[in-house]
Amino acid sequence: MRSFLLLLAAVWACDAASFGQLCQGNPSNSVRGSDRWGSGHYGASRAGRQHKGLDVECEDGSAVYAPFDVTLHGRLTVYNDRNKDAINEGVNLRGEGLCFKLFYVRPVRTSGSLRKGERIGTMLPMQSVYPGITSHVHVQMCDKSDPTPYF
Repeated sequence: MRSFLLLLAAVWACDAASFGQLCQGNPSNSVRGSDRWGSGHYGASRAGRQHKGLDVECEDGSAVYAPFDVTLHGRLTVYNDRNKDAINEGVNLRGEGLCFKLFYVRPVRTSGSLRKGERIGTMLPMQSVYPGITSHVHVQMCDKSDPTPYF
């Protein structure tokens, strides 16, 4: 019974989670549509594989904010490709019962806690690597499940 109650509490916490504004200039967290590089929705085709995140529009150089109270769990490297070094940063986060990653963000710091709306970092220059793409922050759940219901 105790296990069931813990599971129920975890499910309720995740259902209650909702991302606040992630990027300066995009208060509604608009998702990247289709462009010459692909589409930003979860499950979109990516050269024979599936896109395992959700792309929230964000202008290069914009501030990226904590979408709710979060703890920072380290820096991440997005690519193993030196040609993409300009955008090869991100951060691991936890909050509201969720574990997620933000790609293409240079974090201000990589440990500690932030309150909703505090600056996590800066959107990196996607246009320098993918000219013509709709610049965006890639949101990926740690278990690679669909983040869409939280937006």
